[in-house]
Amino acid sequence: MRSVRKTSALRERTVSGTSQGPAPAADLVRPAITERHANASVQPGEESPTTPAAFSVAPLAMAVVDRDGLVVTANGAMGTLLGTGAESAEALAGRVAAELVDLASDTRIRHAYREVLCGRQARLCCTRRLKQPDGTWLWVQVSVAPLPEEERAVLLSVTDISANRRLQARLRHLQMHDPVTRLPNRTLFFEQLSAALERDAYDEAGTGRTGLVYLDLDGFKAVNDTLGHRVGDQLLTAVAERLTRCADKAALHRTAGTAAGAPLVARLGGDEFALLVEDSTGTEQLADLADSVLKALQLPFDLSGQRLSVSASIGVVERQSASTTATGLMQAADTTLYWAKADGKARWTLFDPERNAHRMTRQALSSTLRAAVGRGEFVLEYQPLVGMADGGVRGVEALVRWHHPQFGVLAPNRFISLAEEDGSIVQLGRWILATACRQARRWQIDHPDRAPIFVSVNVAVRQVWDSDLVADVAEILAETGLAPHLLQVELTESALMGSAGRPLQALRALSDMGVRIAIDDFGTGYSNLAYLSRLPVSVLKLDGAFVRGFQYESPQEGGTGEDGQPNPADEIIVEALVQLAHRLGLTVTAEGVETDAQASRLRRLGCDTGQGWLYSRAVPPERIAELLGAAACPQA
Repeated sequence: MRSVRKTSALRERTVSGTSQGPAPAADLVRPAITERHANASVQPGEESPTTPAAFSVAPLAMAVVDRDGLVVTANGAMGTLLGTGAESAEALAGRVAAELVDLASDTRIRHAYREVLCGRQARLCCTRRLKQPDGTWLWVQVSVAPLPEEERAVLLSVTDISANRRLQARLRHLQMHDPVTRLPNRTLFFEQLSAALERDAYDEAGTGRTGLVYLDLDGFKAVNDTLGHRVGDQLLTAVAERLTRCADKAALHRTAGTAAGAPLVARLGGDEFALLVEDSTGTEQLADLADSVLKALQLPFDLSGQRLSVSASIGVVERQSASTTATGLMQAADTTLYWAKADGKARWTLFDPERNAHRMTRQALSSTLRAAVGRGEFVLEYQPLVGMADGGVRGVEALVRWHHPQFGVLAPNRFISLAEEDGSIVQLGRWILATACRQARRWQIDHPDRAPIFVSVNVAVRQVWDSDLVADVAEILAETGLAPHLLQVELTESALMGSAGRPLQALRALSDMGVRIAIDDFGTGYSNLAYLSRLPVSVLKLDGAFVRGFQYESPQEGGTGEDGQPNPADEIIVEALVQLAHRLGLTVTAEGVETDAQASRLRRLGCDTGQGWLYSRAVPPERIAELLGAAACPQA
């Protein structure tokens, strides 16, 4: 009984692993029994007469191993499992047990095995891969447990788990592969990508670089919707075959002696595929692969009597493995794929760090845009609208600036489109309108001796659709005390030309209220003159592109024509637009006036007001107050 207590006091530690490295956590088991005898009818120190016979005929492969690690005896099942035959099991006596079942190749397992032999560890259980005499491989689970102390030996038992391992491998294959195309799926792809990045980062024999070709089929949804999912699946399978051929062809063109094989082709889901290139040699190699993929997919597909043509948008990324992660590489590839689609589809696009930095900046601005209004980060500056006849300030255009805490002062072209996309233009536009009207009323109060100036505010079409613009304007005018005719609302020509329904009703309501309606950048959009007869427009603002066409007063000063003369077509167009506007009862404002020569020509053509750097840039409201005190706007 003393030996039983001693055995029970041993620490029950377990080590597990395989000949190819540590085994999965599922291979770890705890020792089940540590008692020396399970049969209470047999007294300690006595041996049951059936023990030798039971040992010999047991279906479980077993062997008794002494403290030196040599086989004392083995049963027939052990001989059969090791390929020596049941009859020659006794021939195993005297052999080194660790060599028979591969317990010496792994350092951790070898150490744990020695601990069991010496009696310092209760049990060892591990998974090993054994090569049989016929060359086949066998997966086995090896258990080593101590026998009673006085016998100074351990019991080695070996269980064939090959069928189990094959089942596990089959299940893993099904889990890691796409059932339609038989390609690796997203899970296996990311597993391989992570392993490749780690391996390439420390493999001095390779290039230390990794490339990724990420593609999405253009128009695949239309195939599914019109021809059904069966044809769609056939198309995906055909695409997978072509991608695999492209990968195999790329492997043949790799530099001789390169260890990397063919690129890994995977279906990531839906109509998205990826090709992983390990030990890539640079962007040229990835570009060649992307080009071959694009050309291969542009060839027609013959499926179930249907001849289909598809294309693909492809994003290409190639980086140093040590400086990126699987997530970072996929994000870059996804961004580049989006660029390819945005640029017109049916093309491949290489990752551009500068373009990505711009995208990241846009994302950062978009995420903070709404909160910036509440934090008071926006300010308004005003650019004078000057009478061409006398140079007096007739009005101002309110231009918003964003004092961003990270990116500094941002002009409207950096964030207005973002505000229109996410809808924050409604909140921002209401603030601009209220602030501009409040400031215009303040100038009117501070300069009672001169005629009040109007303020012009840009309005996006989304403000008309997503908010009650008419109610907002009426409320702001009532709150600030500004007369309606001192407010001018500007919409771009492209926005106005499609106005119908609610936008048109809103514009007419504003016009009926007395608010002036101006078409901004006129002449650069649709220029559908028929709209001028039905839209409640008060002002045409000619785009600065026309003004630049007659920048110089004389040939000696230069010009836009080949002979140094001003472009006569621009002057004719401006003259015609001014006459048309006046016949329709509209006033005309010329944008982009930068020189005296331009101002002189616009004056002769009958243009009513001008706006541009000749008179003033956009300035704070204090500077406008100074200009209102002057008889005419000083020219810059």
